[in-house]
Amino acid sequence: MPNKDQVEGTFKQVKGAVKDKIGEWTGDKETEAEGEVEKAEGKVQKEWGDAKSDVADAVDKA
Repeated sequence: MPNKDQVEGTFKQVKGAVKDKIGEWTGDKETEAEGEVEKAEGKVQKEWGDAKSDVADAVDKA
């Protein structure tokens, strides 16, 4: 079962991708850049959630 960081990170990645595309389509470089930053933040948050999940699984197996 995904943890909070995994879910929120995935959501941020999707939201950032949408913002990025809207910025591209409208020619708004600021919105495009905000989307790219949000995607990166989401990726980091999801990876953090993955790491927490891996540690929890390892502790449960010990």
